Amino acid sequence: MPIIKSAKKALRQNVARRKKNKACKQKIKSLVKDARTAIGGKNASEAQKNLPAIYKALDKAAKTGVIKKNTAARKKSRITKLIKKLS
Repeated sequence: MPIIKSAKKALRQNVARRKKNKACKQKIKSLVKDARTAIGGKNASEAQKNLPAIYKALDKAAKTGVIKKNTAARKKSRITKLIKKLS
């Protein structure tokens, strides 16, 4: 455990940031999983309906530095490609 005051504060910040980042990543994973489940069930309309939420979550994560910009772009591209293939 940290002894110095600034190290204690840094630890608190790291814990809070890790919690926020994990929640953000989990949200992205669940949204993408829902879309992939809809695609697997041949339900293009439901997958299309989830697309704006996926885009929003990915863009926000990329903006805040949770994931990299190109990672967000790649994920958006791949999920969109799958949905268009189904339609």
